[in-house]
Formats: sequence, structure tokens, C-alpha cells
Amino acid sequence: MIRHWLRDPLVHFLIAGGVIWAGLALVGEPVDPASRTIELSRERQAGIAFGFERMMGRAPTDAEMDSAIERWVREEVLYREALRLGLDEGDAVVRRRLATKMDELAGAEAALARPSEADLERWLAKHPDKYREGDRLTFRQVYYSSESAAARALASRDPVGEPISLPAKAVAMPLAQIRGTYGEAFTARLAELEPSSEWRGPVASGYGWHLVRLETRSAGTTPQLSAVRDRIEADWQAATIAERRQRAYAVLRGAYTVAIE
Repeated sequence: MIRHWLRDPLVHFLIAGGVIWAGLALVGEPVDPASRTIELSRERQAGIAFGFERMMGRAPTDAEMDSAIERWVREEVLYREALRLGLDEGDAVVRRRLATKMDELAGAEAALARPSEADLERWLAKHPDKYREGDRLTFRQVYYSSESAAARALASRDPVGEPISLPAKAVAMPLAQIRGTYGEAFTARLAELEPSSEWRGPVASGYGWHLVRLETRSAGTTPQLSAVRDRIEADWQAATIAERRQRAYAVLRGAYTVAIE
């Protein structure tokens, strides 16, 4: 049992920390007593409770709160000892995580912000192309398993095609749906065509080859706010967080002088 305990890496870590701390004390290196005091303010406790509620969807019970506090204290103890041992120095991963944490702190307030109706309307007016629906195409298609068969059929005024589980006619189909059904190459070729009574092709798809006849094209329109509210709110919040992070960094950066040798 003792041997197993001695093999625990955490024990080695704590022993090493204790040895270094004792060594510093012996050689006269000052050890700040305050650094050995962990104060759990009401604000910190509220933050722990909020974190639990955000994860679990409900407030913690007294027992759960006690456990959450104990986990936080354990993490704080190990964190302070890691800093005391200098484990953060020269560690790119730790450095990156701390920088990320500072970024998150800068954007924390924005993450809780909720845009007003006017904010969302202004965002949509400023970025209409991002939410504008693509063109809708009404077209007919007939399928062939080979390009040569499709090319021969093009001479016919009323090509029949081969059996396939695709609709012969698509009505007002969005480009995104056409792309998802037939593939990028088919969609790009179809989008180039002008409405006509003539068959065109052969046009390749993920299935094979097609003759197509584009009947109508309806230009995309900017949707009403109600139709894209969730997307706009998410985009507004992401942009707001990024903006506040950048402003916070600019303030901090202004306090530093960078000398590059």
C-alpha cells in the first residue's frame, strides 16, 4: 500500500514542491504567507454556483455546492503550487492557455449581452448578403449512365432518359439544395444557363450524366429578421465578443514596449 502511494506522481510533485519551498525558506528567500491563504469571497462562491447551474440546468444543493467548492480549492492549491515551482515558465501549452483565458475574460461580459431588436435590424441591414437567399431554379432533368448516351439523346426534342430515383422536374429549388442533391459541378453548370425551352448538356453530376432544361430563375431576396433571428443573434454576439477582446488587448498592449533584437 505504501509502495503504491509512493509511486503516485502527484505525491512526487507535492514532495518536490515542499522541498523547494523549504529550501527557499532555509536560504532566506521570503515566502509570502498571504500566498498560502485561499480566500473564497461571496463573488467567487456565486461564480462557482453559476458554473454549476449553467452546466446542470439547476441550482446546486448544499452538498453539491460543498463538493464544487472543494474541487475549486483543490484546483487552486495545485495551480498555486505549479506557479511556485515555475511549471508555467517555458511551457508553450500553459502560455497559450493563459493567453486564451485572458481573451475569454475580456469577452465574458459580451458573452452575456443580448442584442436589442434595433441591434439585430442594424446588423441585417449592414450584412444583407450574408443572409440573402440564393437563386431558386425551376428545371427539368433526364438522366443517363454515360456521357455518350446523353450526347446522342440531346438530338431528340423530347429525351426520355434512364430510370433513376430523382424528380424529373424541380420547382423553385434553392441552389444549396441543388448542390446537396446533384453536386457542385452540376449546380455550377445549371446556374450558368439562361431560361430556355431547349435541352442542354450533357451535364455531369454525382449520379452520372443529365440533359437539363432551365425553365425559370427567381432571384434571391433578403429574408425578414424573424426568419433568420437566431443566426443574426449568434453572429452579432460573436462579433461583439471579438470586438471587446480586441479593444481590451489594445489597452493592455499599449502598456508594453516590445524590443526585438
